[in-house]
Amino acid sequence: MTFKAYLASATAVSICVGSAAFAEQLTIATVNNGDMIRMQGYTDDFTAKTGHTVEWVTLEENVLRQRVTTDITTKGGQFDIMTIGMYEAPIWGANGWLVPLDDLSAEYDVDDILPAMAGGLSHDGTLYAAPFYGESSMIMYRTDLMEAAGMDMPDAPTWDFIREAAAAMTDRDNEINGICLRGKAGWGEGGAFITAMSNSFGARWFDEDWNATFDGDAWKNTLEFFVGMMNESGPAGYATNGFNENLSLFQQGKCGMWIDATVAASFVTNPNDSTVADSVGFALAPDTGLGKRSNWLWAWALAVPAGTQKEAAAKAFIEWATSKEYIELVAANEGWANVPPGARQSLYDNPEYQKVPFAQMTLDSILSADPNDSTVEPSPYVGIQFAAIPEFAGIATEVSQEFSAVYAGQQSVDEALAKAQAITNEAMEAAGYR
Repeated sequence: MTFKAYLASATAVSICVGSAAFAEQLTIATVNNGDMIRMQGYTDDFTAKTGHTVEWVTLEENVLRQRVTTDITTKGGQFDIMTIGMYEAPIWGANGWLVPLDDLSAEYDVDDILPAMAGGLSHDGTLYAAPFYGESSMIMYRTDLMEAAGMDMPDAPTWDFIREAAAAMTDRDNEINGICLRGKAGWGEGGAFITAMSNSFGARWFDEDWNATFDGDAWKNTLEFFVGMMNESGPAGYATNGFNENLSLFQQGKCGMWIDATVAASFVTNPNDSTVADSVGFALAPDTGLGKRSNWLWAWALAVPAGTQKEAAAKAFIEWATSKEYIELVAANEGWANVPPGARQSLYDNPEYQKVPFAQMTLDSILSADPNDSTVEPSPYVGIQFAAIPEFAGIATEVSQEFSAVYAGQQSVDEALAKAQAITNEAMEAAGYR
């Protein structure tokens, strides 16, 4: 059966009233990132193939996480498809809150999904969400500013090099910040960045007995380095900057370097959106020589909440949106540099995509991220920029708020770390880990 035929059959069998089959309207919750916005522009293709229509609920990242978590835990039923990630998928799948994606069509070719992505979106070998795009994080930098500073970016730099380069590229008079990084509160915003960074400094959220470790030198070194570098070379108000705010600054030519999601590469190199598109280079996320880099692993993925009345139509949409054919549709209209990256091996085997300047660095970054071995010292959890336990989102949101208060100058590093230690240990004790 062809992919188009599969979609048509899914339409035909989805729901019938009497003798007449009819199309569904799907309500989809998604994040306001560029690739998701782009997908919304192509949904007429899905409707033409299936008859199903789509109502989009597009939300800022922190709000999306809150809305879908509330809906799934209360069985609210607001959404037929949710945009979730590697943190939620295995936990929610284990709880029976998601429909297993174990019956996708042969044409869809589930085995083509990169193992790192499929593994992170599965529980006990069952896929519960299909990756729309996958990402790690890497350095994006202005080659012209680096050259003007008389420096050369290594393929795998250290944090000390990044701090030195950031200072050299900073030009406050011309509104150029040497480095732009996330400081925004939220476990998946600034919390994700500082956690991934802390791994390279030898920190971890928990020791092997589930005790918080914010009272150790590694976390203090991480925060003091981050705050010092951002005060020297970062933008004003970085405590409230997340992915989208830093993307805008970089595209406007106001950042010498930006360390963030690999998926941003297509946006900073797109001349329609970026004023510096012709002078962007890429490198692996930094380290400190301890054996771990500061890059994360993530996928924004589509999942079907259990209990939906539109399961067949929802799966048809997921097959359409995360398929090889969708990638080809975007490539035909907008070029290979703008297709959703990081999800399928076939994309990286494609000679046309191999010509994209950031393709190999994105793949190298994804392959270098190991959720099962993310910290210098042993830790009891799976995850790089998160710990894959149900309690983590709530704990890390509170901790990230304390860290953002440091970035805003409202409290000291020591005060924030003491609060983080207390918040985390109290929550873990209440949850029965200790």
